[in-house]
Formats: sequence, C-alpha cells, structure tokens
Amino acid sequence: MLNYKQLHHFWTVARAGGIVRGAERSGLAPQTLSGQIATLETDLGVSLFKRQGRGLVLTETGRMVLDYAEEIFRLGSELEEALQSRATGRAVPFRVGIADVVPKAIAWLLLAPSMDLPEPMRIVCREGKFDALLGELAIHKLDVVLADSPLPPNMDVRGFSHALGESTIGFYASPALAAGLEGAFPGRLEGAPLLLPGTEASVRGPLLRWFETAGLRPRIVGEFDDSALMRAFAEAGAGIFPSASLVGDQLCRQAGMVHLGNAEGVTETYYAISVERRLTHPAVRAISEAARSKQKLV
Repeated sequence: MLNYKQLHHFWTVARAGGIVRGAERSGLAPQTLSGQIATLETDLGVSLFKRQGRGLVLTETGRMVLDYAEEIFRLGSELEEALQSRATGRAVPFRVGIADVVPKAIAWLLLAPSMDLPEPMRIVCREGKFDALLGELAIHKLDVVLADSPLPPNMDVRGFSHALGESTIGFYASPALAAGLEGAFPGRLEGAPLLLPGTEASVRGPLLRWFETAGLRPRIVGEFDDSALMRAFAEAGAGIFPSASLVGDQLCRQAGMVHLGNAEGVTETYYAISVERRLTHPAVRAISEAARSKQKLV
C-alpha cells in the first residue's frame, strides 16, 4: 500500500527543487528526507529522481507521480477546508474563473445550480483572459474555469475539459437600428454595422465563414474581447451584435433589443475546465450534472 507520508516527502522535495531546500521547508534533516524518498522508490519499484550536475531532477516517472501527488494533496486540503467550513457553519468557497468572452448572463445560467446546494457556498468569480485563468487553475487558485473552448492541446497545463452545453447564435440590434434595416433576414445584414467578438472568441471564425457562405458583407464597426462591452455598444445602437440565443429572450425583454435572426449552423459550446478528471468539488459537480441533464442548452 502506498505510504502517503513518504509521498508527501517526495512532493515537498520535488516542489522545493532539491533535498536541501525541501529539508528547510519541512524542518527535517536532509538525510531523513533522502532516506524516505529512497524507501518510496524501492516500494514503487521506480526511480523518481536522477542526478544532474550537483542537483536532482525528476525522471519522467517522477513527473507523473508528482502530478498525482499534486492532486492528492490538493484534494486533502480541500477536504480539510470543507470540513472546517461545515463545522463552523462557514460557506465553502467556490473559486471560478470566467473567460471574458463568455457572456455574463451565460455564466450565471451555468453557475446557478451551484447556488442551490444544501451546504452554503461562497462563490468567488474572477474574470480575465483564458490563458491567465488557466495559469491560476494550474496552481490551484481556481476550482474551475468557464470558457467557450476546451483546454488547448499546446497548453502546458494539466487539465480536463467538461462540456456543459451549447447554444445557437442570433443577431440582435437596438430598435432604432433594426427599424432602419431593409429587406428580410439575412439579406438585411448586407452593409449593416456589425460588432464582432475579438480574435480569442471561438465563435468568431464560424461567424465570419457563415457571412462568406451567405455572400454577405456587413460593415464591421467594432471588435471586442469583452462580451459585456460589446453588448453595451449594441444597446447604445452602435451596431448589430451576435449573441447566444440562450439569452435572447432576456436581451429582448430587459434590454429592449430586437432579434433579427440566427446564424444557421453556428453554435457556441461552453466548457468547465478543471485539473481533475473526476470532479470532486460539490459545486463543480452540480453544474456538470445539471448540464448533462439538459444536454443542449438551446
């Protein structure tokens, strides 16, 4: 059976970058740490470190074991925090990173199931660039990241993408702008002022291809990395903007926008990205299970 005390010593040394630094952090003698790791290697039948100059570096197997150790001790820390919160009646923190291309209304719909759990949750939302949020996720400052694309294969981040659902894409405009458009949809988009999501948005490419296939050339008057800012410009009448049909009724009812039509065949998929394949945080499990029950959002 795996000796978790020895695994923790290995984890400490690997994170510290050497036996001496690991000893300083743990308060143990270097000889004690070295002996514990040697015993662990013998029990597992593998080499976790190899000599490089005067120091030690992880072997390929050692890097794999470190990945598992990171997850094991992170889960242990989360368990301790959750038990302490329950014992004291404090809310369990749920730290969420939201890519700035994800509409705020969509983020709320995806996260809503986490607010209905029996144990109290304290949601902490951080909005930012996808890459930066993945960096925060990798060092366990976030429990999950919501994005409009899965984890890129070229990212040096160990994580797993869990699809939450998808939505068709519609076009919306202020009443004054809509009234000035001639003809029927989609032809009325020809030459019309258009607001587009920035280059980081996964839906941008499919939208541009949809316009090309339809033979339409709208006049692009703005590009936005932040979906909320694009919506603010659209509400002010600056241009037509694409948005998930999932929140279309809300746009028309609350913001007074006019639905012009949908980009046929264009959809946007939303993902929860975590560092664990098997979801353990109760709030992350709640949003994933709710999404599975709905399959497709709109």
